[in-house]
Amino acid sequence: MTVPHRITVLGAGQAAAHADLIDGAALVLGARRHLDAAGVPPERAVVLGPLAPALDALTAGSGPAVVLASGDPGFFGIVRALAERFGPDALDVRPGVSSVAEAFARLGLPWDDAVVVSAHGRDPRTALNVCRAHRKVAVLTAPGAGPAEIGAALSAFPGLRRRLVVATDLGADSERVEEVTPEQAAGRDWPGVHVVLSLGPGADHPGPMRAVAGGTDVAEGDWGLPEDAFAHRDSMVTKAEVRALALARLGPRRGELVWDVGAGSGSVAVECARLGAAVVAVEKTADGVERVRANAEAHGVDVAAVHGEAPAALAQLPDPDAVFVGGGGAGLAGVVAVCAERARRTVVVTLAALDRIPAVRAALLAAGFTAEGVQLQSSRLAPLPGGVVRLAATNPVFVLWGNRLDPSSGDIQ
Repeated sequence: MTVPHRITVLGAGQAAAHADLIDGAALVLGARRHLDAAGVPPERAVVLGPLAPALDALTAGSGPAVVLASGDPGFFGIVRALAERFGPDALDVRPGVSSVAEAFARLGLPWDDAVVVSAHGRDPRTALNVCRAHRKVAVLTAPGAGPAEIGAALSAFPGLRRRLVVATDLGADSERVEEVTPEQAAGRDWPGVHVVLSLGPGADHPGPMRAVAGGTDVAEGDWGLPEDAFAHRDSMVTKAEVRALALARLGPRRGELVWDVGAGSGSVAVECARLGAAVVAVEKTADGVERVRANAEAHGVDVAAVHGEAPAALAQLPDPDAVFVGGGGAGLAGVVAVCAERARRTVVVTLAALDRIPAVRAALLAAGFTAEGVQLQSSRLAPLPGGVVRLAATNPVFVLWGNRLDPSSGDIQ
């Protein structure tokens, strides 16, 4: 679809410099505050609320149009919708400074190492999980995913150290920049337009400048790390070969939440966090919880470690996208059933006892998941005297996994 006249998109601070374009436009689209500030008469103004009617007005217009936007309109902004509707060639974009850049500038901090996430028109869980997983995050807020909701989500996440900077109405006379704890943010009403910076330990001291922007590097080097990359007790750690397959089936990614149930050393939890996911590790022993925390700290990631036994310890946790269940025990199938009931996407289970496989498969199938599996029995090269090697077998392990099926179609979600 095309429009007969070019659409000029003006970012923050550009309206005054291009008053002639606004005066000559047949239609001017923008938020009420932008239209009022530019003095656009009502007969030429289209207030941006729901996007579809505004785009329809542009289509029906018979003269040049101007869109007044916030910040840089090509950065989580209206340029995407305009380009999809009318094509990039119809647009003349004159960007302003993004609100994220403005917010970090108020603190005197660089933001090439920050993760930026928008909650506009999207599931707020993604923004919340990014804040849980990363130590330098900027959130473009939306109703239902504002400072209060972000604060509540972070304060409920066990052991997480975060502070929030709420930047309100940046560039306006009503601008405010406030630093609060997550608990303080959760207990307040926040009128206005916000950018929330979620900052963890070390966020004020960025490392060396990197060639690629866009957040903390994750999974530098290998994944499926060797067992000696983690502190563990009596070799109670998921073996590297098993962990590599488990990670491949879990598919941990930025913006998602993973549970590691029966975490032991927390090796799976730490690797999921290195790949960008938010992670909760549930471990029934007190020394195991401390070991998980120490391993997370050693690898520079955040993992919420919960001391408790599944399934009871899972009741107060936010719903996960994917779950890893390690270990075994007589109650394994019941734990898997609870995890499958809560998981949005995937459950992966490792176990050594052949007898428990049918019950675990049945629990996955009953919850509407697929049920697949494999036995892994690897042999590693080990040195022998004389400079030769032999094969040293590791214990066989069963890896079962399931993906949630769409009940309407039977396809994997």
